[in-house]
Amino acid sequence: MDEQQWLADRFAEHRSHLRAVAFRMLGSLSEADDALQDAWLRASRADVGQVDNLAGWLTTIVARVCLNMLRSRGRRRDEPLDIQTADPLLGPASAGDPEHEVVMADSVGVALLVVLDTLSPAERLAFVLHDLFAVPFEEIAPILERSPEATRQLASRARRRVRGAAPAPHADLTRRRKVVEAFLSATRGQDFRALITLLHPEVTLRADRAVMLTAEPVTVAGAEPVAKGAMAAMRRARFTGPALLDGAVGLVMAPHGRLRVALAFTIAGDLITAIDVIAEPDRLDRLQLAVLD
Repeated sequence: MDEQQWLADRFAEHRSHLRAVAFRMLGSLSEADDALQDAWLRASRADVGQVDNLAGWLTTIVARVCLNMLRSRGRRRDEPLDIQTADPLLGPASAGDPEHEVVMADSVGVALLVVLDTLSPAERLAFVLHDLFAVPFEEIAPILERSPEATRQLASRARRRVRGAAPAPHADLTRRRKVVEAFLSATRGQDFRALITLLHPEVTLRADRAVMLTAEPVTVAGAEPVAKGAMAAMRRARFTGPALLDGAVGLVMAPHGRLRVALAFTIAGDLITAIDVIAEPDRLDRLQLAVLD
C-alpha cells in the first residue's frame, strides 16, 4: 500500500472525530464537510513521515481550516450553502439532508451553537478544542499564534459567555424548563390537546414585525388562538432548542448555528401566560444568551 492510500485510510478512520470538531467550530454540516475536504487536500500534500500523533495532526489541520473560514465569515457573513458532498473520504452526502443536520444540532445543543456563534474565531477555537475535545492549550496556542496562557484566557472568556450570568435566585429553572420543553414537544408533535394544557386561558402571544413581516407587531390572545398560531408557526421549526434568555428559560431557533428567532416565555405556576416571539435583529442582539446545564 502506498503512502497516499495509507493516509486516505487513516483520514477515513478519523473522519467522524474531525467532522465533529468542524461542526462545533462552524455550526453547519455543509461547511464542516467543506472544511474536511480542504483539510484532506492539505494533508494529502504534506509529508507525514515525521508525524507522531496522526489524529492530533489532522485535528490541527481541520482547526486551522475552520479558523480561516470563521475569519472569512466574519468579514462576509454569508449564509452557508447546502451543498451535497460526494467525496468518498467524507462518506454519504448528508450535508444536504436537513433531517440529519437537525439531529446533529440537537445532539450538540442548539443553544451551544448559538452562543458559540457570538464568540470571536479565536475564542471559539480555544473553547471548542480545549473544553469539548480536551486538546491541551500548548497544542492550541500555535494554531492561534499566541502563548498558552493567552490561549487559556481566550477559552476562559468563551466559557463565561457559554455559562452566562447566574439566573435570578428565585428562578425555578427546572420547573420552567419542563414547561418550555413540553411546549416544544407539543408543537413539534402537533399535539393540540397537550399544548392547550400548558397555556393559561388568557395567554397572549406577541410576534414582532420581523416574525410576520408586518408593519406592526401581531398579538394573539386566548389559549385556543395562541395554540393554533403556535402549532402553525412551529410545524416547520427546525434547529430549535431550550436556552437561557436574559436568565429565563426560552427557546432559540438557529439554522446553521445562527440565531434567527427566540421565544421568551412568561410562566406562572405551570402555565404559560405570555409568549414573546423575537426576530428583529436589534432585539436578538440585545438578548443575553447562555446554555442551560
